[in-house]
Amino acid sequence: MAESDRLDTPGRRRNEWLPRMRMDKDTFGSFAESFARLMGTAGFLFWMTLLIIAWLIWNVFFQGAPDPFPFMFLTLALSLQASYAAPLILLAQNRQEARDRVSLEHDREVAAQSRADMDFLAREIASLRMRMNDVATRDFIRSELRDLLAELQVEEQDGESA
Repeated sequence: MAESDRLDTPGRRRNEWLPRMRMDKDTFGSFAESFARLMGTAGFLFWMTLLIIAWLIWNVFFQGAPDPFPFMFLTLALSLQASYAAPLILLAQNRQEARDRVSLEHDREVAAQSRADMDFLAREIASLRMRMNDVATRDFIRSELRDLLAELQVEEQDGESA
């Protein structure tokens, strides 16, 4: 009895005849995105349409065509393409959604920091305005100096007349 056939040993039984494929998720994901990007172009649709029209003309109008009227091979090829395209497109959409989620979270953090910075600056401006009310302005100092000069002139005139 093999070691993996024991019932008291946890774990799955591995098939040694199947090779283990290890692929980086980002590599396959970027392939899926480039594939989805290619299939979403007008050029792809144009060439695919031309290929299908050529296939139909070849099989309808020429003798000995490999795919007569029900076009089973064409149907099989298009079904195979769709069966591979759909999961790859969904994978590309999921990756884009994950990137959008990360970007949205970053935007929220930046907005929160900007809001905190604006609140801080608003408080600083308010405190500066309050302090400016206590600071003497140039006009106030000039008027005080004029008043003092006028008082000195009056005292000087009173001192001369006495």
